[in-house]
Amino acid sequence: MARRQAPEINAGSMADIAFLLLIFFLVTTTMDVDMGISRRLPEKTPPNQKPPVLKMKNVLEIAVNKNNQILVEGKDYVKVDQIKQIAIDFIDNGGGVGKTVDGVPGKPCDWCQGKKDPASSDHPDKAIIALESDRSTDYGVYVSIQNELVAAYAELRDRLAKKEYGKTYKELLKMQESGDTKSESLAAKIKNIKKKYPEIISEKEKQ
Repeated sequence: MARRQAPEINAGSMADIAFLLLIFFLVTTTMDVDMGISRRLPEKTPPNQKPPVLKMKNVLEIAVNKNNQILVEGKDYVKVDQIKQIAIDFIDNGGGVGKTVDGVPGKPCDWCQGKKDPASSDHPDKAIIALESDRSTDYGVYVSIQNELVAAYAELRDRLAKKEYGKTYKELLKMQESGDTKSESLAAKIKNIKKKYPEIISEKEKQ
């Protein structure tokens, strides 16, 4: 008696389906990506350029040690949630005049609402925040401090933009990103706010 042969299964279509499923999962699957801190590196300084002369009162020193303790001006230990207000008070002090251009002194900060303390920063374009961290500092603490400093600048810019243009700085940026028809005018407004409150943060790792 002849043995009956089992019918063969066409596996060609199965391979096609598996290939399509593989492509589908590759396209739709999201992967976690480590995010860093957005910073533009400074341009290389010309060899014959002399370093600017800084007044110590125009530098706010913030140091983080290996125990994640935050020290301001080498004397006061503070918490992360205090950094923002400390930075605002320093940047917005307005105790003197702006940068000197060709020997001509700048103008006082008439938009600043600080205490005008002669022992603190002269002008927002002179106010430098010097952040120093230890190699053993937790990355999360370091990022939290950076966020507070950025938030300080954002609050000052929002306040000034609201006063001058009726919209916050954040709203102006969103309007520009959305392709507003008055993009040129918006660009000028955004540039003006950034010029009056430039973000000047110096970062250094403790050796």
